[in-house]
Amino acid sequence: MLTNTARTWGARILEPIAGLMARLHITANQATVFGFLLTFGISMVIASGRLQLAGWLLIGSLALDAVDGTLARMTNSVSLYGAFLDSTMDRWAEVVLYFGLAWYFTQTGQNNAVLLAMAALSTSLMVSYTRARAEGIRVPLKEGMFTRFERLVVLVIGLIFNWVIWPLIIITVLSGLTAIQRMLATRRLASPTS
Repeated sequence: MLTNTARTWGARILEPIAGLMARLHITANQATVFGFLLTFGISMVIASGRLQLAGWLLIGSLALDAVDGTLARMTNSVSLYGAFLDSTMDRWAEVVLYFGLAWYFTQTGQNNAVLLAMAALSTSLMVSYTRARAEGIRVPLKEGMFTRFERLVVLVIGLIFNWVIWPLIIITVLSGLTAIQRMLATRRLASPTS
């Protein structure tokens, strides 16, 4: 997964940022909420039609999105609620980004693209839901070829190049396949061995 590679390389950047936030007495949960608010602002930029600017801003928000976990570990404040808040805010962030795109498509008369944005949102949420449900039945599930990080990278590329239709198709198809992959993996892991 691209996510693991990014996590390894990103640690070098995230640790100094997390250290600064710790010195400023910013908590991991505050960083999580601020990251969501930043993404909400970016969704407004998307809705206004400034797609390229939104793409560049989204790159910055990805760094902030990843720093909360590093900050929690650095300040010894890792908690179950923090993990829950982070996952929940990540889902809300996806919702507002795709709704920003849907608003933009509505304003520009691209009605089919609105449906595509909603399809991308739906399959993206299913990727996360399948993992959450698997973990809810105590099946640890790390498998998944197209996680949130990969989805956001594809979306960022589409925004920066001001051409989001194909990235939305890619997100829809690969997210749908990843949700199916996770369903099959859960079936395999949850089935009693003979």
